[in-house]
Amino acid sequence: MRRLLLIAALLAGLAAPPAPAAAPETSSGMRLGIKGYDPVAYFTLQHATPGLAQFEYQWDEHVWRFANAEHRDLFKADPVRYAPQFANFCAVALARGEAREANPEYWLINDGKLYLFGKSYGPDLFRKELGPNIERARHNRDLLKAQEPGR
Repeated sequence: MRRLLLIAALLAGLAAPPAPAAAPETSSGMRLGIKGYDPVAYFTLQHATPGLAQFEYQWDEHVWRFANAEHRDLFKADPVRYAPQFANFCAVALARGEAREANPEYWLINDGKLYLFGKSYGPDLFRKELGPNIERARHNRDLLKAQEPGR
């Protein structure tokens, strides 16, 4: 019932969509990409791996952290290949037109692309209608990008 009321309020223009949570910041004041997790590790180690402050690289208005220098160098050479498709946003939420922060522990690699999710069931839910979900999330990413803090 509460969700129906929120949807009705949004449609009526009485409430703004929820703002995404701010990504953690580094000592330099820049936002930390995917909460400091190593984006390359999803591809090379096949699991979520926290990065280390000693292996950082600045790209796309974020500071990215890596588990080791090799991962940092791989990312530097081709950041678009390794960065998550929707930055710090949950792919399922974006497909639904919502801006929700992703949890780096819940992820999926499909067709060489990394997708992050807010809940443990996110990857399975996203995969059920993979093509349409990717298309909706891409469309909504552009609409919601202005809501990201610091933009």
